[in-house]
Amino acid sequence: MKNAIPDEILLQVEKPARYVGREVNMVKKDPKNVDIRFAFCFPDVYEVGMSHLGLQILYYFLNRREDTYCERAFSPWTDLEEKMRENNIPMFALESQDALSDFDFVGFTLQYELCYTNLINMLEMSHIPVLSSERTEDDPIIICGGSCAYNPEPLADFVDIFYLGEGEVLYDQILDMYKEHKKSGGSKAEFLESLLELDGLYMPKFYDVSYKENGEIASFEPNHPKARKIIKKVIVKDLDKVFYPEKQLVPLIEVVHDRVTLELFRGCIRGCRFCQAGFVYRPVREKTAPTLLQQAKNLVKCSGHEEISLISLSTSDFTCFPELANGLLDEFKDKSVNISLPSLRIDAFSIELMEKIQEVRKSSLTFAAEAGTQRLRNVINKNLSEEVILDGCKLAFDGGWTKVKLYFMLGLPTETEEDLLGIGDLTDKIVSKFFEIPKEDRPRPVTVNASASCFVPKPFTPFQWDAQDTYESFGTKARIAKKSITRKQVRFTYHNTKMSSLEGVMARGDRRIGKVLYNAWQNGCRYDGWTDKFNWEGWTKAFEDAGVDPSFYANRVRSYDEILPWDHISVGVSRQFLISEREKALKGEVTPNCRQECSNCGAKAFGGGVCYDDIQV
Repeated sequence: MKNAIPDEILLQVEKPARYVGREVNMVKKDPKNVDIRFAFCFPDVYEVGMSHLGLQILYYFLNRREDTYCERAFSPWTDLEEKMRENNIPMFALESQDALSDFDFVGFTLQYELCYTNLINMLEMSHIPVLSSERTEDDPIIICGGSCAYNPEPLADFVDIFYLGEGEVLYDQILDMYKEHKKSGGSKAEFLESLLELDGLYMPKFYDVSYKENGEIASFEPNHPKARKIIKKVIVKDLDKVFYPEKQLVPLIEVVHDRVTLELFRGCIRGCRFCQAGFVYRPVREKTAPTLLQQAKNLVKCSGHEEISLISLSTSDFTCFPELANGLLDEFKDKSVNISLPSLRIDAFSIELMEKIQEVRKSSLTFAAEAGTQRLRNVINKNLSEEVILDGCKLAFDGGWTKVKLYFMLGLPTETEEDLLGIGDLTDKIVSKFFEIPKEDRPRPVTVNASASCFVPKPFTPFQWDAQDTYESFGTKARIAKKSITRKQVRFTYHNTKMSSLEGVMARGDRRIGKVLYNAWQNGCRYDGWTDKFNWEGWTKAFEDAGVDPSFYANRVRSYDEILPWDHISVGVSRQFLISEREKALKGEVTPNCRQECSNCGAKAFGGGVCYDDIQV
C-alpha cells in the first residue's frame, strides 16, 4: 500500500499513525471499480474525528453501496502541514492515500464553529479552490452537514451544499441522482439544480441576501424558481430499522473516546433553553432495548473494545434504560467490559444501577447543574431543584463514588452576582453531603471538579435573540464564581473567554463572516478550538481588515421581527414557540418535558417519535 507521505517525513512528525490508515475494520475497495468517490472529512485532528459517532455511521452507511467508496480525511496537525506545504503534498484520504481533488464529493461534518478555518485550510491544501464560485467542473462538490450546518451562512461562500438533518435519509438518493447525472454527462451546475427537488438541502448559490444600513438583513430571497423559500431538515422516523454499523473503525493509536459507542435515541425531551441540540434534534426517537443489546454484542465482538459508552443527549430519559443497563451488565460483566454512563440527570439516578456498574470498574460521575441558584435554573428550564441535586449526590457518595464533575455556565440571560455566588454555595453543600458519611465508611477523599463554560446564544434556541457577554465580562464573572468556592476539595476551571466570544460571533454570523474567516485563515489561524493554538491577534486583525464589528453579532439583543441569518431553515420547532419560551424564561417560568405534556413546539410535523407516544401525566 502506498503512502501519500514518505516515510522520511512521517518519522519527523508527532503520531505518524494519524496519517497512514490501515486501522482494524477499515474498508478496502479498488477506486477504479466504483462510480462515486466520497471523502468524509473531519476538520480537526485524527483523535477527535475518530471519536465522532456520525463518522462511524456514515462511513459504513456509504460503503455498504458497491458503487461508492467512502474514505476519510482529517486536518493534519501543524507539524505535518508544514512538511506537506514544503513538499507540495496535497491533502489525501487515509484509505487509498489519493488526493482529495480526485474525489466526486468532499464532505465535512461541522460540529464546532471554531473548526471553520481548518475546513478552509483543508480545501486549500487539497488544491481545491476555496471559494465555491471559483471551482470548475473538474473540482469535487463540497457538502457539509452536522449541528453547525443549521446556520450555514458563515460558510456560504465556501460550500456547495449544506445537508440539514440526518444523513441516512437522503444520501442514497443524492448519490443515485449523481450517478445518473454523471453517466449522462450533465454539468455540476445542472446537478445542483436537480437537488432543489429535495428537502433538507440548502445550496447558497441559489439565494441572494441584502442588508439594511444598520447592518441587519433586509431580505433573503431565492434566485432560482425551484429554490424553496424554507428548507426543512430531514429525520429518520424509526431508529430500530435504520442502518447502524455492526462494527467500528478501531484506531491504532489512542483517541479521545476509545470505546464502543451505542446510540440510544436522538433528540431530547427536556427543552433546556440554552441547548441547541435539544431543539434542532427534536423529536425524541428511541431504539428498543433488544436492538441495542444486539448492536452492543456486534460492536464489542468486532472491535475488541473493553468499554461501551451509552450516547444520547440525556441518557437517563431513555424509557428502556433499566432493561438495557441490566441486559448490558448481564452480558458483559464477566467479560471485563465497562459500561460508561455520560452525564446523567440526578433526578433519574439509580443507586441500584450504580452498585451494579461499580462491580466492573468505577469512573467519575458527571452532573450538569448549569446554574448555582434555583432562580436561574428555572430561567433556563433545567427543572432541577437544589434538593434533588443534593439527594442525588448523596446517593452517589453512599454508592461509593468519590469523584464528581459538575458543569456550570457563566453569562446566562438574567444572571446576577447572587447566581455566581450560588456556584460556591452549591459545591459547598455537595461536599458537606460527603462528610455525612461516617469516616470509616469513606473509601477515599472526595473530589469535586466544577467547570464553567461561557454561554453562547445559539440559533434555534429561545435565547437566539439575546446578547452574549463580552470576554472581559466573562472573566470578571469567572473570578467571582471562583472566589466563592471555599472548600479545598473543589477545583474550579472555566473555558477560554476569548474563544467563547469568537464562537458567539460564528454561531450567529451571516455571509459577511465569510470574509473574516478567509482573512483569519490567511493570518495563520488554525485549530482555533485548541487553547495553545488559538490566535486572538490573527482574529482581531481579520475582523478589522474585513470591516466587520464582532459585537454586532455577539453582544447585542435582536428584536423578534429582525430577519435572522438562519430564518430560511426549519428544524420543526416554530419561531413562535421559541419566542414564548424566551418570554417564560424572563419570568422564571418552567415548561414541562415532552413526556409530561406536549407544548406544541412544532416537531409533531415530522410525524413520529415522542410526539405520538402516549403522554405520561
